[in-house]
Amino acid sequence: METVVSGIRSTGKLHLGNYYGALSNFVKMQNEYNCFFFIADLHSLTTHPTPHGLQGTVRQVIVEYLAAGIDPEKSTIYVQSDVPEVAELYLYMNMNAYLGELERATAFKDKVRSSPDNVNAGLLTYPVLMASDILIHHGTKVPVGKDQEQHLEMTRTFGNRFNRLYNVDYFKEAFAFSYADKLVKVPGLSGQGKMGKSNGEADCIYLSDSETVIRKKVMRAVSDSGPTEMNQPKPEAIQNLFDLMKVVSTADTLQHFDERYNKCEIRYGDFKKQLAEDMVLATKDVRSRIEDISNDDAYIAKVAKMGAEKASESAHKTLKEVREIIGIKRFY
Repeated sequence: METVVSGIRSTGKLHLGNYYGALSNFVKMQNEYNCFFFIADLHSLTTHPTPHGLQGTVRQVIVEYLAAGIDPEKSTIYVQSDVPEVAELYLYMNMNAYLGELERATAFKDKVRSSPDNVNAGLLTYPVLMASDILIHHGTKVPVGKDQEQHLEMTRTFGNRFNRLYNVDYFKEAFAFSYADKLVKVPGLSGQGKMGKSNGEADCIYLSDSETVIRKKVMRAVSDSGPTEMNQPKPEAIQNLFDLMKVVSTADTLQHFDERYNKCEIRYGDFKKQLAEDMVLATKDVRSRIEDISNDDAYIAKVAKMGAEKASESAHKTLKEVREIIGIKRFY
């Protein structure tokens, strides 16, 4: 059975983009693969969260993993920092990563441009930590989006370099993987690009949002004054709303409003009300489970402990073998 490894940074609540783009696929993967799903709290330290904020968001992601349907009996759900072997492998892999290749990473260059006052070493070596997350479990399938494919290529580079340096055939190559034939595009409500926390609260429909909050956010979503010609192309902001409807609504509903748009008869108020109600319905079960699980501290602790033990068993074996390959041995 091949191993799937994927993590979500603990930087806030999960939204519809996370759910339809990743979590719903994770639920299917766990029945066919050896799955490790972790909460990447070490990665999140590059943005300097407060201690309270870090702990709270880690807990929230565990809750939402479970609410989305990830089964801790079938998959390994763990907190990255609960497995210290990851940090040690990160240290060893850093010795074989070169400044030039790290500086050329597109994501790093983007961070430098967007946050010039916070260019820390963790941002520079992010691809090495990501590689360590995957290699520690000998993952071969990694669910990632387009923005992470370069980092995954670097994971293969670091693993292959380790093999050549120590003349072993130890680390396997990991490749991008999606359970779905076509990745689901979940745009945000701000009118531009995919749904994302970096665009602000108003851009996202969070899985834990109440019905009232969902309705308010959708009604405030960016739109325009309406079409002026029959069958005219939809502007990006309007196409985004239709793409959201494609995700959460029935085909008949989508067709109805598409026809209204093409005939210049669409009323955005009616359209948004329908979209909001369909979002409320689509998130109803997950939202209910989030509320139930959030109130069960004992269960959350049990899941985290069990996941840490399962992940540590895999990681300890890898690190023991890596130390032997490198030549790090005790004299006692």
